[in-house]
Amino acid sequence: MGWLSDWWGGGAAVVEPATPRDAARLAQLHGASFHRGWGEGEFDVMLRERNTLVHRLRQGRNVIGFAVSRMAADEAEILSIAVDERHRGRGLSRNLLLTHLGHLAGRGIRKIFLEVEENNLPARRLYERMGFAVVGRRERYYQQAGGEQLNALLMRRDLS
Repeated sequence: MGWLSDWWGGGAAVVEPATPRDAARLAQLHGASFHRGWGEGEFDVMLRERNTLVHRLRQGRNVIGFAVSRMAADEAEILSIAVDERHRGRGLSRNLLLTHLGHLAGRGIRKIFLEVEENNLPARRLYERMGFAVVGRRERYYQQAGGEQLNALLMRRDLS
């Protein structure tokens, strides 16, 4: 079944804790998804910090996404979430986010915050469907390659 399952895509995608061995792949995914990518060294540090929670989304042997949050007391901020563009549109980011939120709740987190680019409608729809609400706006927060500055929305969700 080996080559066939690899060719077919390796079965269901699994959300699991990331390890420092994933740093290079997570940096690659981040760089492909965001204007200012984080380097392997930045991921290596986050993967070793006790106040940072990092999950990877794996299909077969391939890591195809991740979610990163930083925790402080009973609050957390989702720093980044990304899925390989070849695997988008299949509900995988929803599963990744749901699992990640469940682990944060299990660590006593009560409030979750995140920032999203105002024009990023797919991400905004995902967060709104997952119970996040806009609580603030930061003007010209994101700097684009061409110098254009885009607004960020601050979103929050309470975990019961």
